[in-house]
Amino acid sequence: MKYIPKYDPGFKPAIIELNNYMEKVKNTKEKSLLTICLERTKGYNYIYQIDIFKDGTGHDEENYEVIERIVKTILWIAGGYIIYVNGSHYIYQRLHEDYSDKGRRSFDFHFMSRVYENTFRVEEIDKVMELKEQNEKLQNGLNGNRIGFDAGGSDRKVSASIDGKVMFSDETVWFPKINTNPDYHFEGIKDSIERASMYMPTIDSIGVSTAGIVVDNKIMVASLFLKVNEEDFNKKVKTIYIDVAKEFEKKYNKKIPLVVANDGDVTALAGAIELKTDKVLGIAMGTSEAAGYIGEGSALKGWLNELAFAPVDFNKDAMVDEWSGDYGCGVKYFSQDGIIKLAEAAGIKFDEEFSPARKLKYVQDLYEQGDPIAEELYKDVGTYLGYTIAYYAHFYDIKHVLLLGRVVSGKGGNTLLARCRHVLRDEFPNLASRIVLDMPDEKSRRVGQSIAAASLPIIK
Repeated sequence: MKYIPKYDPGFKPAIIELNNYMEKVKNTKEKSLLTICLERTKGYNYIYQIDIFKDGTGHDEENYEVIERIVKTILWIAGGYIIYVNGSHYIYQRLHEDYSDKGRRSFDFHFMSRVYENTFRVEEIDKVMELKEQNEKLQNGLNGNRIGFDAGGSDRKVSASIDGKVMFSDETVWFPKINTNPDYHFEGIKDSIERASMYMPTIDSIGVSTAGIVVDNKIMVASLFLKVNEEDFNKKVKTIYIDVAKEFEKKYNKKIPLVVANDGDVTALAGAIELKTDKVLGIAMGTSEAAGYIGEGSALKGWLNELAFAPVDFNKDAMVDEWSGDYGCGVKYFSQDGIIKLAEAAGIKFDEEFSPARKLKYVQDLYEQGDPIAEELYKDVGTYLGYTIAYYAHFYDIKHVLLLGRVVSGKGGNTLLARCRHVLRDEFPNLASRIVLDMPDEKSRRVGQSIAAASLPIIK
C-alpha cells in the first residue's frame, strides 16, 4: 500500500485486504470454491465466486471476515432478499446467524425485507444456480412524443420532446420532504406532466428519474416522502408514478409505456449519452454517497447501487454509520461526513451551531484561502477514492466514473481527483489505463437529467 491517508492512518482499503486474502488462498492446496448468489424479484440474481480455505483447516474465521464484507458489498450493490451459499457450511451458518432478525446485520435483514416485500433469508444449497441477469436495454433515443420527469428534493423538472426535439422544459420549486399528505406529491407530479403534455399531440411514453429505491416502477424507500406515514406510503406512494401514468392513459385512451429509475442510474445514463459510451458508474458525494450504474450496451441492471452502505474500509475501528450500525461504509468516506471526520482528526474546530453542510463549506473556504491542512483533507479523500474505485471495479465493469456532488465542487474536487488518479496509476495501472474519471459541470447535469429520463421507455 503506497498511499496512506494522513489523517486516517488506520485505513485498510477493501481491495488491498481482498487481494492479500486471495493471494494467500492461491498458495494453499487446502482450498475450495465458494459461491454466493443473491436473488431478488422475478428470479433475477447476482452470482459471486471466490476460492476460500476449506472449512475446518484453521482458517474459518479468516474466511468469514473477508466473505462477510463481500456479501455486505454485493448486497448493497445488486440487492436481494435471499442469500444462497454453496461451498462452505461454516460461512452459511455464520451468515444465517448475522443476517437475521436479531443478528449483527439485522438492519440489512429488515431493510431488504422491506424493499423486496419478502422476508430476508439465507439458504445453503448443494448445486450452483444459473445466472439470471436483468439487462434492460435502453433505447437511448427520443423518437415519438416523450415526457421526461425528474423528481428532486427541492424542485421537479419536466421535459417534452417530439422525435428528439425538446418542445418544453420546466423547473418547479416544491417541498416534498416536509409534506405529510401524499396527494401533494401526486398532484405535483401530475401537474408537471400535464403542462409538458400541452406541447405535444399525445403522450407515447413517460420516463421518470426519482430519488429513492425503485423496484418494478414502485417506490420502496425514498427521502422525498420522509413525512408520509407508513400506511399512506404503502397505499399511495409505492405506486405513485404508476397511478399518475394511469391518469394519462385514461385521458388518451391508450397504454403509455412507463419506466421509473433511480436518479443515480439516470445521472449515469445522462453521462453515458453525453460521452457516447456505456459502463458508466456515477458517484455523487453530498449529504451521503449516492450512485448509479449503466452497464454494457447502456442497459439498466436493476441493481440497488446503494454504495453508501457498502464497506470500503476493513479496519474494524473505522467510524460507524449511525443508521446501519456498520463500520467502514462508503457514507463516512465519500460525503460531507467524510470531510468532517478527517477535519476533526486534523484538529479543525467547528462552531457547535454549524450544520454538516456548513462544516463542509467551512473546510472548502479554508482551502480556497490556501490552508495546507484543508488541502491534505482532500488528498486523503482522493486516496480513499483511488483504492475504492479499484474495489468497485471488482464488482462493476467500468469504463467511466462520473464524480458529482458538492464535496467535489471547487478547488478541493480537483485535488481529490488528482490524488485518486495517482493512486490508480501507481497501485492499479491496469485499471488506470481503462477507467476514465470525469467531473461534469452542474449545468450539463441539470439540463440532461429529465431528457435522459425521457429516453428510458422503449416505444414500439
